[in-house]
Amino acid sequence: MSDLTGLGTGPSAGFAKPRVLVADDDEDVRGLIVRALSAVGYEVLTVANGRAAIETLEQTPVDAVVSDISMPELTGIEMLRAIRNRDPDVPVILVTGSPDVQTAIQAVQLGALQYLTKPVNLEELKRILQRAVRLGRIARLKQEAFTLLSDGALGGGDLLALEASFERALSTLWMAYQPIVRASDGSLFAYEALLRSREPSLPHPGAVLDAAERLHRLPDVGRAVRAAAAAPMSAAPADTLLFVNLHSQDLLDEALLAKDAPLSAIADRVVLEITERAALDEVKDARARMVQLRERGFRIAVDDLGAGYAGLTSFVTLEPELVKLDMTLIRGIDQHPTKRKLVGSVATLCRELGLLVVAEGVETRAERDAVVECGCDLVQGYLVAKPGPPFPITTW
Repeated sequence: MSDLTGLGTGPSAGFAKPRVLVADDDEDVRGLIVRALSAVGYEVLTVANGRAAIETLEQTPVDAVVSDISMPELTGIEMLRAIRNRDPDVPVILVTGSPDVQTAIQAVQLGALQYLTKPVNLEELKRILQRAVRLGRIARLKQEAFTLLSDGALGGGDLLALEASFERALSTLWMAYQPIVRASDGSLFAYEALLRSREPSLPHPGAVLDAAERLHRLPDVGRAVRAAAAAPMSAAPADTLLFVNLHSQDLLDEALLAKDAPLSAIADRVVLEITERAALDEVKDARARMVQLRERGFRIAVDDLGAGYAGLTSFVTLEPELVKLDMTLIRGIDQHPTKRKLVGSVATLCRELGLLVVAEGVETRAERDAVVECGCDLVQGYLVAKPGPPFPITTW
């Protein structure tokens, strides 16, 4: 492996030198890892036990942690638990000379990114650490975006009136389609199916979903949306994809995985967008469900990046093929240096991880030029086409 100057060869080309904490009570192992990582451009801090690791992390931010499991004072598992109490996002790679199923389960439950056995294959460690640093930095950029763009929640309402409004919204539900085009030439890539309703008391999709959540009716909305979204796709150009939004709770709906479900017949053309606005914490088997969805042929996108803060969890759990930047992060980007820097950083890291980046909410040519310059792969917004019945004509 070469140094960090080559695109994609180091942890994140173009970013500050990454700092890694190595915790191991074996001095020889520490030295071996330090030499290997230093040679490819990492700044490496070392400690001999878990307690010293926690003390170091309280004083010095790091991009990733590599730790032995069997250590004095605090084991690697105890250290990981303490780390997660103060930082949910720093990637932790655990190493052991005595593999144990129960320990491996604990490591996964506490959010370890990887579980390796000794003797450590240094090339494998470099590869895993390279990805870990990028994922950790994306998590922090997402926190910055959430801090920059965070907004208030919707208010309350009378539940009986809300239920009546919700039933009317569900009965008048329809889908609008908005094109997504390639940033390189404006050619059509996909359509996103967007929930619409003719119920005036729930005037936008967020209001419908908020009502469904309060009434515990999210599965009803999800099933209706998926059925309506699939219906017109037989008339769409054969090489276009369909983006369909999922609430995290939709992942618990067995109908989503049914072979006779409306989207299953066209699964190889469907990208399921899972929003960052809702946490994945309640979906305990989310990784297994991602495997099942991919076996059906679906692709996965993380949606609304910048509007919700899910940290490292969403990327590790979902392993998306695409990332969608929230429109509030894109709006006015040509006039906002902080947004340009943030979007450019996310795009760079996503490219190194093999992910496509969609810029949502592009309304002006200046915004379009800015997101293209930042490295976004795909563009969506009123500049391209407003959402409408299947299927709007694009402009570029």
